[in-house]
Amino acid sequence: MQITIRLAKTADIDAIFHIRTSVRENHLSREQLTQMGITPEAIEQALVEAPCIWIAEVDGAPAGFSMADSEDACVFAAFVLPQFEGQGLGRCLMERVESFLFQQHETIWLETAEASRASGFYRKLGWRCVEQLPEGDIRMEKCRQQADTQLPAPLN
Repeated sequence: MQITIRLAKTADIDAIFHIRTSVRENHLSREQLTQMGITPEAIEQALVEAPCIWIAEVDGAPAGFSMADSEDACVFAAFVLPQFEGQGLGRCLMERVESFLFQQHETIWLETAEASRASGFYRKLGWRCVEQLPEGDIRMEKCRQQADTQLPAPLN
């Protein structure tokens, strides 16, 4: 199994929507995404404005993606197709999006459901809960300094 992480292109928009609507947890339909303003046109505009979406490919096929809002210092999305969960794609995507955001911000954030598997995943990556939000969601943050201390020591 060959895993590649690369910047998304406009040709990836259909794959991004396929992945996002295929997840088991925090599932949203295309209609629900549209109601939230998340449309192919909005994704295309985000791609045109800045490098902000990364695609995880397994053997050349899209299997996950992550997305950042660089102005807001936010991890906007990180999703992996169910059949590829637990194989390191999520971790690779989060490393890419975190690295991107830490180039511009000292502290980055995301929101997720507290009772979700995702909240445990983010905690394992060093994120900490800083605020309880309505309807069972939490705001999590990670600081650049904290992230730097989690990097493996360089090999001599």
